Amino acid sequence: MAELGAMYRSELSGVLGGLTRVRAIQLNDAHIFCTLDQAVDEAREALALITRAYADLGIRASRHRLSLPGEGGKYVADPALWRRATALLREVLDDSGIAYESAEGEAAFYGPKIDVQITDAAGREATLSTVQIDFHQPERFDLRYIGADGEKHRPVMVHRSVIGSVERAVAHLVEEHGGAFPPWLAPVQLAVLPVSEAQAGPAHELLRRAQQRGLRAELAAPGDGSLGARVRAARLTPYQAVIGEREAADGLVAVRLRDGRRIGPLAPAELLHHIGARVEARGTALWADA
Repeated sequence: MAELGAMYRSELSGVLGGLTRVRAIQLNDAHIFCTLDQAVDEAREALALITRAYADLGIRASRHRLSLPGEGGKYVADPALWRRATALLREVLDDSGIAYESAEGEAAFYGPKIDVQITDAAGREATLSTVQIDFHQPERFDLRYIGADGEKHRPVMVHRSVIGSVERAVAHLVEEHGGAFPPWLAPVQLAVLPVSEAQAGPAHELLRRAQQRGLRAELAAPGDGSLGARVRAARLTPYQAVIGEREAADGLVAVRLRDGRRIGPLAPAELLHHIGARVEARGTALWADA
């Protein structure tokens, strides 16, 4: 089985006041060419990949839709291929144990598809991810492979779009999390807050060690305001490490989680180990016990 990944750029242009503006939309898409016997497994694994990506990103699917052709639409005129593809997609959904709804008039022109729907804060629904089993395009392009029997066979194409439009996914993430992204995705993962300039030494050392480990860390120095003001400014940061006189003397840091919990005090190495573990695990949990 061969898998071809592709990133498409589609250009949308409009004329306003005699000026042409071009807006690029990045589509996350891949096409898997496989045998008929492999099609259901490949589509099922694509759906599982979407589910895993949603768990890592903290996205909730509002529903799964089996999108079918409707009356009056312009669809490829091959009823046998439509029936075959629809039956396979139903098998994928049934085997995955996912509740779904059938919707006529939502199919692509060349075949049915599984659409994963999301809903924004205003109640508007959109398709973010999709899985399709396509018999039409391999036939249209006269694609063939040599099977184990030495004969030519027609492959099946599985379309896999994990997060669809990158712009739509990012916009939904901003809205869904209100800027408080999962630890692995947060622009700043750790804020280091010395209480006063007297703790600048251990604060800079913690910052250096965090960045050396590959974490995105920033120093919120006393010159940036009172400790309370700096804590509030870093409220969207998953982890805050406060270093006061006692912590500096003991070689420890007081840890505040974004959700209001306080952990520790901990040794810097232990804190960085916990943060690193959560980043590597993906997901939305801030601490190992959550």
